[in-house]
Amino acid sequence: MSQAFDLGDDARLASDLARQAGVLLLKARELTSITGKPLGALGDAVGQQFLSHSLQSLRPHDAVLSEEATDDIARLERSRVWIIDPLDGTREYSEGREDWAVHVALCVDGEPVVGAVALPALDLVLDTSTPPEMPASPDGLKILVSRSRPPEVASRAAELLGGELVGMGSAGAKTMAVVRGEAHAYVHAGGQYEWDSAAPVAVALAAGFHVSRLDGAPMVYNQKDVYMPDLIVCRPELKDRLMSVMN
Repeated sequence: MSQAFDLGDDARLASDLARQAGVLLLKARELTSITGKPLGALGDAVGQQFLSHSLQSLRPHDAVLSEEATDDIARLERSRVWIIDPLDGTREYSEGREDWAVHVALCVDGEPVVGAVALPALDLVLDTSTPPEMPASPDGLKILVSRSRPPEVASRAAELLGGELVGMGSAGAKTMAVVRGEAHAYVHAGGQYEWDSAAPVAVALAAGFHVSRLDGAPMVYNQKDVYMPDLIVCRPELKDRLMSVMN
C-alpha cells in the first residue's frame, strides 16, 4: 500500500527534484568534451540516476514509471505513480539548445495531480505547487509543433484559422511556452509516451489551460500501454475553434 503524503509536499518535492536534476544536467554538459548522441546518452543517464535514487529514498512506497528504466508492471496495482522523463529533448540537449526539459509528475489513480517541468537552460521551473498565472494572449495565432515531425492536423488548423506553425524541441518546452504566453497552443499527433506529457499536462491544467487528446478525451495515465499518440494544450478561449478544425 502507498504511504499517505500531502499533495502539497509532493508538489514541492517534484519541483525540487526537477530543478536539481536540471542543475546536474547543465553541469554534465559543461564539464564533458563529448558531443552528439553520446552526450545525449550521458544526460539521460545522469538525470535517471538522480531522479530514480531520490524517489526510491523519499517515496519508497510509490511506483515509478520512467523513459530510462525498465517498466515494472506492478505499478498498475498502485494508486500513486511517479512518471518521470529525466531528459525530455535529448537531441536538443546534445546540440546545446535551450528547448529541453526535466519532467517529474505524480499521478494518482491515473490523474496527473502533481507536476514540475524544469527548463534548466532558462533557469526556470514551472510546477503545480505554485501554478503560474495565465498570461495575456500573444499576438496572432501561434501553434507549437515538433521540430522534425509537424503533424498534418496542426498544419490544417493553422491554415484554416490563419495561424503560424512554430517548431520547437521538447514536449515540456513546448507546453511551457504555451503556459508562459509565448504561443497559443501546442498540438501533437503521431506518437508520444506517458512520460512525455504527464508533468507538462499537470502544470498546464493547474494553470487553467485546456488539455486533452485530439478527440477531446482526457489524458489518463498509468496505463498498461504507455503509448499516448496525440495531445492538445491551448488557451481555454481557443479550445472550441481549434477542436472544430481538427475533428
